[in-house]
Amino acid sequence: MGFIDFLGDNLVQFWEYTGFANCTLPHLAMIVVGLFFIYLAIKKNFEPMLLVPIGFGILIGNIPFKIDAGLEVGIYEEGSVLNILYQGVSAGWYPPLVFLGIGAMTDFSSLIANPKLMLVGAAAQFGIFGAYMVALALGFTPDQAGAIAIIGGADGPTAIFLSSKLAPNLMGAIAVSAYSYMALVPVIQPPIMRLMTTKKERVIRMKPARAVSQNEKIMFPIVGLLLTCFLVPSGLPLLGMLFFGNLLRESGVTSRLAKTASGPLCDTITILLGVTVGASTQASEFLTPSTLGIFALGFMAFVIASASGVLFVKIFNLVLPKSKKINPLIGNAGVSAVPMSARISNNLGLEYDSTNYLLMHAMGPNVAGVIGSAVAAGVLLGFLS
Repeated sequence: MGFIDFLGDNLVQFWEYTGFANCTLPHLAMIVVGLFFIYLAIKKNFEPMLLVPIGFGILIGNIPFKIDAGLEVGIYEEGSVLNILYQGVSAGWYPPLVFLGIGAMTDFSSLIANPKLMLVGAAAQFGIFGAYMVALALGFTPDQAGAIAIIGGADGPTAIFLSSKLAPNLMGAIAVSAYSYMALVPVIQPPIMRLMTTKKERVIRMKPARAVSQNEKIMFPIVGLLLTCFLVPSGLPLLGMLFFGNLLRESGVTSRLAKTASGPLCDTITILLGVTVGASTQASEFLTPSTLGIFALGFMAFVIASASGVLFVKIFNLVLPKSKKINPLIGNAGVSAVPMSARISNNLGLEYDSTNYLLMHAMGPNVAGVIGSAVAAGVLLGFLS
């Protein structure tokens, strides 16, 4: 009899530790979200390099377990493996490493050849500051409002970096929101671009960009670093690594380092970043009323940013001579979803003129948007910290 009681107690204790016994509806809801992310990545090919790690991370983070059991498996449990890996997010050192890889794989020639496209990238940042003011009006603190507003830049690493400094408690929702809208660029941007442009504007042909010398490519990251970081020193972690990565690419003598930064290193950090950000969306921390507000504000910021870029080009064209007019379809590329938003510009342009290729032109504001979002993050960090 004693053995049966002992066995029964052990089975009861085992059951209490299982996920089945600790599962709640919020856990199941988040698991469905994770599966949806994986579906979008695999079946729809929406940013699979981001959504597969994040989606699977959501599954990892929402496996139910007995919280007071001392298992040290949860991402918020001090000393757990996931908690240690998450420190790269919470301490903000994954994003600069991602920017190092972005710099090492990015060709800034289109921006160097046509510097005025930097203004298009800058105009797209209006979405960030517009969302910041709305978030303040809705009752978010200035720090929280700044962290939420950066979603409008469509730059996941920048959003993670800024939220880790200003609003760590909202970082999971902000990161997932930023990466979600980056992945949904092909769905969100085309209707905005069609609404804001005429058929005549969509078929504007731009002159081929001039050839850029190797010396110009080498000087760009050096001059870019000095100009942007003297202006916004608080953006140094992101901008410094971005321009350093680009110098590795363009110097001609550090190709091995550039390949490592843009390949194995960037891939490794992307995996760790995606999985830990996904795992940080534990139902108890993620499913709150403020999360819905963050997603709504992030969407608004992204729409404003996309529309601002297109509108700026239309206004800019009023003062440009006919031979130098810019196709407003590349205005959407001012958000820093590289290179997805530039591809959207090109694909939409080809719908209306099958011989009008806009990709190289769109890459100008697209890479400018990467710099612009990092500068905007530095501005917010500078006056809010």
